[in-house]
Order: sequence, then C-alpha cells, then structure tokens
Amino acid sequence: MPEPPVDTPAMPTLDEIFEPDAIATLERAAATFQGADPFPFLVLDGLFRPAFLRSVAASYYAGDDVRWHRFADASREVKLQIDESRHFPPPVAALVEVLNAAPFLRLLARITDIQGLIPDPYFYGGGMHQIQPGGKLAIHADYNLHPVMNVERRLNLLVYLNEGWEESWGGHLELWDREMGASRHRIAPIFNRLVLFRTDSTSYHGHPDPLACPPGRARRSVALYYYTHSREGAGPATRGHSTLFRERPGETFAEQPLATRLGIARNHAIEAARALAPGGLKQLLKRLRS
Repeated sequence: MPEPPVDTPAMPTLDEIFEPDAIATLERAAATFQGADPFPFLVLDGLFRPAFLRSVAASYYAGDDVRWHRFADASREVKLQIDESRHFPPPVAALVEVLNAAPFLRLLARITDIQGLIPDPYFYGGGMHQIQPGGKLAIHADYNLHPVMNVERRLNLLVYLNEGWEESWGGHLELWDREMGASRHRIAPIFNRLVLFRTDSTSYHGHPDPLACPPGRARRSVALYYYTHSREGAGPATRGHSTLFRERPGETFAEQPLATRLGIARNHAIEAARALAPGGLKQLLKRLRS
C-alpha cells in the first residue's frame, strides 16, 4: 500500500508577506539605489505586512538560548547569530525562503542592475542576528568570497524587527566613506525597515557604538546575502579576504588576546566544515593540507 503524501506547508508568496504596493515601491527605487552615496544603498519602510513581521520578531529566541552563536571581541564584534536553518523558527524560515526564491531575486536584479544573483543556502554569516545591551559591530567591509560556494558577495539585505525602538538607544547602521573619514548615513533599526546595499571591499558599514537599549530589549534583524559567479567584466576573484574591520578617527582597537584569535579561527573552521557537510571536516582538512 503506498505511503500517504506528506503534508508540506506551501511557501508563502511575495503578496502574502509584502504589503500590496510594496513590489511597485521597490521597483521605483532602482534609481535611488544606483545613485546613492557613498555606495549604492536603499532604505524603505513599511514594505512587509505588519502581522507577518510581528510573528517573525516574536519567534526570536531569548538571548541566553544555546542555539545562538556568540561573538565576543569587545573592540570589534559583540553579537549573537544563528545561521543554521534547522534552528530557524517557522516564521523566519518562511521569510528567508521567499527572499531567496526566484521571484524576489528577479526583483533585486531589476533594482540593482546586478544579474545572475545567487542566494546562500548555507546562510554563512547571515540568518538571525541579535545584539543585546552593550553589544556592537565595528565598522567593516564584509568578506568577499563565499568560503564554500566560491562565489562573490554582491548585496546585503537587512530586515529590522524592532517595534517601539527609541532613538536614544542607538543601534544605528552607519555607512562610511571609503577613506574612513566620516559617517555618511545613520539608519535606525526600526520595525519593518528594509535596508539593501552593495557590498565590496570598501563598502564600510557597521553598528560601532555600544547598544544602549534597556535590559530585556535587543536589536534584532534578519540578514541575507546575495552573490554572483563573478563581477561584470572580470572572472571569478582568485583572492578572498575575511571581514575587514576599520578604526574610526580617534578609535583604537584593543589587541585581541591569543585565546580570542584562536577561538575565532576555530569557529570559522567549524562553520566552513559544517557548511561542507556531510564529511565537511574531512574535506576542510584536505583543503588546508593542499
């Protein structure tokens, strides 16, 4: 006797998670994105259906949950992250599934004029982000090559989930010029705000000042990154770099203790091995020995 079919929930559509006029609003923003300074970026509010986005925010785990990966470099990066999709609550999984599917990729291509966008099924460095009081992320440019797929990072997309956020709490995303002379834009992480920006080796951004929200609140976001096989007019990059942290004028990063540096290297190795699974660790060791 044949097995009964498994009842798999259908993936939401763009229309089910976005407000009725959101797609048209995004398409009209192409010129704004492409002409922005100091690098192409876009900030749009109210695109998602509030009830849906509230379900995403409500599904976030408490900060002491063991599923969070903890970054604790006091000078550069104090935050929580979950990039293993098996730990995504259903509303988060639904959101990222839609934003990584072909209809939204085609929309991103129209906005950014970047063709052949590739989503990241490994959510490497992305997924669920949470910064608690006192946390921060120093100004930086992101890694440029995906460690598993060997494709070039082109776009960052952030969806903020923080209802009732107060200006005095900080947590602003700052966009800096390529000379690191000044912050050009400060973007508050308010509820139902989407930020899209081009990423390369000089698209400096971050949340550099310690978060001042009260206990029990946190700066929450969903982060998705998009890639291409190569940049226009060039083949695939042959030299990759990790995150490039930059000091602001008058700022000096503390020297990382050896234990911290070894711990960061270990975490990166574990993440890469996990992404290569099954047999990820064996493949990683083979690569390191070659």
